[in-house]
Amino acid sequence: MLASWYDDQGPAADVLHVGELPDPLPGPGEVRVRVRVSGVNPGDTKKRRGWLGSSMPFPRVIPHSDGAGVIDAVGAGVDARRVGQRVWVYGAQSYRPIGTAAQYTVVPDHQAAPLPGHLSDELGASLGIPGITAHRTVFTDGPVDGRLVLVHGVLGGVGSLAAQLAHWAGATVIATVRRTADLDHVDPAVVSHAVALDTGDPAAAIRSYAPRGVDRIIEVALSDNADLDNAIAANEAVVAAYATRADRTEIPFWPLLFNNVTLRLLGSDDFPAEAKRQAARDLTSAAAVGALTVDVRDRYPLDEIAKAHDHVDTGGVHGRILVTLPQ
Repeated sequence: MLASWYDDQGPAADVLHVGELPDPLPGPGEVRVRVRVSGVNPGDTKKRRGWLGSSMPFPRVIPHSDGAGVIDAVGAGVDARRVGQRVWVYGAQSYRPIGTAAQYTVVPDHQAAPLPGHLSDELGASLGIPGITAHRTVFTDGPVDGRLVLVHGVLGGVGSLAAQLAHWAGATVIATVRRTADLDHVDPAVVSHAVALDTGDPAAAIRSYAPRGVDRIIEVALSDNADLDNAIAANEAVVAAYATRADRTEIPFWPLLFNNVTLRLLGSDDFPAEAKRQAARDLTSAAAVGALTVDVRDRYPLDEIAKAHDHVDTGGVHGRILVTLPQ
């Protein structure tokens, strides 16, 4: 098969190779997927760089956890009728060496979720890490029907899907963007009120829409927003944080404590298996009824995968980065 891999960590152009590798075979309980589209996440590029001192988990890694394609072989114990089924894949390179940046990947049966025929491979390849993370931020602490949910960074991959899932589930969604110029890109069908963080007093702006405070805060930059979150949280609110800018993040501990705020930290690779399965079911259901869309910013062929990684590493651009596989 044609694949990309790295044997050492480092800059994309230096360590990512493209060439022929042996086709993988599915073991018991596994399926093999012929990949059409592979999704690139910040987590994929951080693993390649050795972020936070992480080491090579395997002697050779085929990157990327997310993808979409067609099951073409199954292992023992898997229903043979799955062969030929369109699927979206999650966790392909989570504690495993063979990700989706290849013509074939092998995953446990349940990590290949059926992709309804009217949905695109591009959408399917965008539901894994960002979608499951978004699902956990929204639903870990119970239903959001009738609740006020604030989504920071609503134009980002996780933020966009979190807002859409919360809206699908009956919440009123308030959102923030970094700059006033970004407000024009917020979907008013999903977000009831949007606030730019470069305004004079974003807390007052949010409080004008949520006088008693917000019930859930989906947080992409806890170190930046801890004081703002404290100012807008309702009593017994939950701050669900999946990222921060400062490795050692300060919070206004006593005001949050007196307001009985829960701070929940969420790391996607280590979500409980059943939580991932439920997220996959819900994401597929929401997508099937048109409640989820993704903004695809750029597509790269496999032989330009280093450019795709560099695009993700530089950041600052909203939209999904995908790699297409030759068929």
